[in-house]
Amino acid sequence: MTTTYEPEVAGKAAPRLSTPGWAALLAASIGQFLVVLDISVVNVALPDMRAGLGLGATGLQWVVNAYSLTFAGFLLLGGRAADLFGRKRVFVAGLGLFTVASLAGGFAQDASMLIGARAVQGLGAAILAPVTLSLITATFPDGPARTRAIAMWTAVGTAGGATGGLVGGLLTDYLSWRWVFLINVPVGLVVGFIAVRWLRGERPAEGRQRLDLPGAVLVTAGVGLLAFGIGETERHGWTALFPLVAGLALLAVFVAVEARSAQPLVRLGLFRLRSVAVGNLATLVGTMAGFALWYFLSLYMQNVLHYSAVRTGLSFLPHTAGIIIGSRLAPTLMARMDARLLAGAGGLLAAAGFAWQSVVLDADGTFLGSILGPGATMALGFGLLMTPLVQASTAGAPSSEAGAVAGVVNTSRTIGGAIGLMVLGTAAARSGTDLVDGYSTAFVVAAVITTVGTALVAFLPRTERRTAP
Repeated sequence: MTTTYEPEVAGKAAPRLSTPGWAALLAASIGQFLVVLDISVVNVALPDMRAGLGLGATGLQWVVNAYSLTFAGFLLLGGRAADLFGRKRVFVAGLGLFTVASLAGGFAQDASMLIGARAVQGLGAAILAPVTLSLITATFPDGPARTRAIAMWTAVGTAGGATGGLVGGLLTDYLSWRWVFLINVPVGLVVGFIAVRWLRGERPAEGRQRLDLPGAVLVTAGVGLLAFGIGETERHGWTALFPLVAGLALLAVFVAVEARSAQPLVRLGLFRLRSVAVGNLATLVGTMAGFALWYFLSLYMQNVLHYSAVRTGLSFLPHTAGIIIGSRLAPTLMARMDARLLAGAGGLLAAAGFAWQSVVLDADGTFLGSILGPGATMALGFGLLMTPLVQASTAGAPSSEAGAVAGVVNTSRTIGGAIGLMVLGTAAARSGTDLVDGYSTAFVVAAVITTVGTALVAFLPRTERRTAP
């Protein structure tokens, strides 16, 4: 992966040193881990934050929302910025912003300071997340090496979400709620050193380059309002319709502006690539269902089985292992079979796990009888499904637009999770007052959604079998 400097010959400039593959993969994986971890790690610490800072119900809600809204809203902007200004520069900027905001959150003295820090954290995460994927697609050429790198990125990122409850519980119980933020600081400094030392900056694109500010404002406001409306639907019903409609209207205007822009935030021609269009749609639908695995199982363990936060986190370790095993198996299997078949098999396995989970949930359930088997099946299926989907979602896009495509992939995942929470939460609430019945219904709906998402895989372009080197 590495080239070396050569002296100038006949007036030609020496080639630039390329980014070592290990450095790109390490920085991208840890960066994605931090981004996903901070979506879930805070949830366990909310009661202690409320006691420590005197937060009310609205304040606690905005500790969560401030991160998720800025994160969802700025993903496309962060991806395009990486294409225009260089992946290394934007990676370091996003990581720095995220780390400084984590430090501020850890030392917050009141609700406004904490919520402000969470909003800046979300902005830093939105800048960082697309670059982590575009670092991989730009460093590794299309083929088995890129597939393995994407599998690692997928596994580590998913592990961040899966271990959030455990990490948050351990830090809160044995140190303080402030450490769910402060732990990011040393990790951010180490990753920042790797990025500054080993990631290589790209030459600026020729000609005058500018960021599409009208498009950036429209998509940020549109996605932010959409995410906010989805999050409010379960609590406020029809009153959340206004932000949903306003968000969709702004996104429609965004599409119209991008179609006429000389340098759009996202070139609409990218969606003429069948792999990008279908891959992102299938990712969005699959993420809707995948949310049930972590969210409703966590509620079941804590509200029905009365597990502590730490025990709940430990109970998710087999699920995390299933995701990692599936993601690690995917590159080997993709080298021997059509990726569509692998994604289809993974999706059907995950759907079967959801259906199995809906049957075995019980008020007197046990870890071995009600959680381990179906949970590991769901996780393994998603590990096999998501790697070929991410690969497809970025396939065929030029390197100059790797950041924009990565922003689209991350936006699909984020919006899919938000929609999934609304749909599955509504299904659970309407099934009655019994918690077990509600969670069981959510898993049935998740099985149906996963089956629909798996059917979309058939529309991906056929891939050739390639033997890994």
